[in-house]
Amino acid sequence: MFSHTDKFLKDFQTIVNIDSSSDHLPGIEQVARFFQKRFSDIGFTAKILFQGDAKVPCLQAVFGPGNGDNPKYDLMFLGHMDTVFPFGEVEKRQFSIQGDKALGPGVCDMKGGLLVVLHVLETLKKEGALDKMSICVAFNGDEETGSKTSKEWIQSVAEKSRRVFVFEPCRPGYKMVSQRKGGGWFQVSVTGKEAHAGADPEKGINAVVELAHQIIAIDALNDSATGTSAQVTVVTGGDKVNIIPNKAVASVDVRIEKLEEKQRVETFFNTLCERRVLPGSKICVQGKIDRPPLEITPQSRALLDIIFLEGKKMGIDVSSIATGGCSDGNFTAALGTPTIDGMGLVGANSHRQDEYVELASIPIMVNLISNVCKALI
Repeated sequence: MFSHTDKFLKDFQTIVNIDSSSDHLPGIEQVARFFQKRFSDIGFTAKILFQGDAKVPCLQAVFGPGNGDNPKYDLMFLGHMDTVFPFGEVEKRQFSIQGDKALGPGVCDMKGGLLVVLHVLETLKKEGALDKMSICVAFNGDEETGSKTSKEWIQSVAEKSRRVFVFEPCRPGYKMVSQRKGGGWFQVSVTGKEAHAGADPEKGINAVVELAHQIIAIDALNDSATGTSAQVTVVTGGDKVNIIPNKAVASVDVRIEKLEEKQRVETFFNTLCERRVLPGSKICVQGKIDRPPLEITPQSRALLDIIFLEGKKMGIDVSSIATGGCSDGNFTAALGTPTIDGMGLVGANSHRQDEYVELASIPIMVNLISNVCKALI
């Protein structure tokens, strides 16, 4: 039974007060080395992997029979060490406790979740339960930028795992995440022709006007019945007020609830060039749906039932929700590995300066996940 909240808070202060934005690799490595030592101390084989050309630090820690030539893990614990906050954010607002909440850069998304993993495994080791398990911990350093360098590594571990627990924040009210939308980004670029806006506008082809037509068409992709959303989020075009613009660009955030929507959405964007409105304009589209949706399956439902039961034994009403945000759990679920997300500390306001976690959730989540792991032995 975990009861060392004071130790958890000391660890919390240590890692939250490390700037580890996705583009600050030394900070991510510093976080990885903190966990490497602690996992090694309880018998894990822990190493830092430097992924891709950018050498993004990722931590892999393995324990049990799965630590061999042909590993098969009972559980994969998945999380990310990078945050969205730029270097220097810690100096502005270090880890702090205000009332019943902890605050600081990445406290909710998701350094609190990383510490849940650590303290769960330390608890299981102390109780003697860890020796009956085969576990792989995978913490990457580029989740906030799409996990481009770590995706294949994450998938390779998930393929060897029977179950995946993702330690993104638990939602207020002890709500796990059982479903997530998939998604991707598209960039629509229009080329027109410059002309004097006053003297001879008829000689131009207005790229902004063409893009406006396409934006209206993109907006029609939104379909609440299928759970698909397509939001034009950034638009640029034109240079000077008296020149017909020859360039215009729009960025589009797309989310899908069902995997079958992937083809419909990608076909739509790939054929935009055939549906231009202004003669002579040209349309170029880049992008794709690169995160499949995390959909609930009979296997993940059975895993949720175990979590709910263990929560009930503790007097906690645990439930699950669906959310529009993506995580690395989208990748593992797409492989068919039962995946439950939102298993970190209870918190909210991720990516905001007022993000927080509930202090009361520290012992509850550590004990809940520990009990779930023992129930799976």
